Amino acid sequence: MEHLQSNTFSSFFNGQKLISLKRVSSTNDYLKQELSKSTPFPEGTVIMAEEQFMGRGQVGSRWEGEPGKNLTFSLLLRPDFLPAHHQFQLNIAISTAVHRVLNTILGDAVKLKWPNDILVDDRKLGGILIENSVQGAYIRESVVGIGINVNQTDFQYAHRACSIKQLLHREYILTHLLYELCESIERSYRQLKTHDFLAHQQYYIAHLYGIGQNKTFRQQNKERNGSITGVDSYGRLIIRFGDDTETFAFKEIEMLY
Repeated sequence: MEHLQSNTFSSFFNGQKLISLKRVSSTNDYLKQELSKSTPFPEGTVIMAEEQFMGRGQVGSRWEGEPGKNLTFSLLLRPDFLPAHHQFQLNIAISTAVHRVLNTILGDAVKLKWPNDILVDDRKLGGILIENSVQGAYIRESVVGIGINVNQTDFQYAHRACSIKQLLHREYILTHLLYELCESIERSYRQLKTHDFLAHQQYYIAHLYGIGQNKTFRQQNKERNGSITGVDSYGRLIIRFGDDTETFAFKEIEMLY
């Protein structure tokens, strides 16, 4: 791991730190390691990496990209106002903030795939990985990791991936996208702090991949056809199968696409 620079990040959380790293295993892991050493990072600290060689998706899946081509960063939040059993509300607030920016850049084809992927026309543009530490009944700290494919055009090991450059046919400046995302996240986070969760939930469901469409799902090696009707406040996916409606937590069901 090699430091690139550290500077004031004026557009987020009253000018907190942006720390840029040349190469790191994952920005989430780096931030968690520094926090475990009691490094006094204020809320709103952003860790950005030019190259991330062990990026992770949900439950250990890998996320990799060409050095300097994509946006990979982690953000420190301290949502101590949020009960641990409602931690998915933070996921929804962050997801809607990211979607608003990408929707402005790329249009309505951008969708949020439960629980944490960003798709454009069935192809993966990016993902979000939030790791929470809990104290008592509330969240103490959240490390919010975000990865967006920006200027990479060759996806040798991920044939269902896409990038902003592929879609726009031009380069997009990584730091511009970072600032846009962080400004949107701050607005969304402040809204969540005032307990205005319903607006986030409605936006999330409206832009959910597969909402109201007949899709094939895999549950315990068995395939079932159904349609997503929404997501509840605990983050569980609501699916209608025929006349019955069921709810599913992370990794209990998989949508095939």
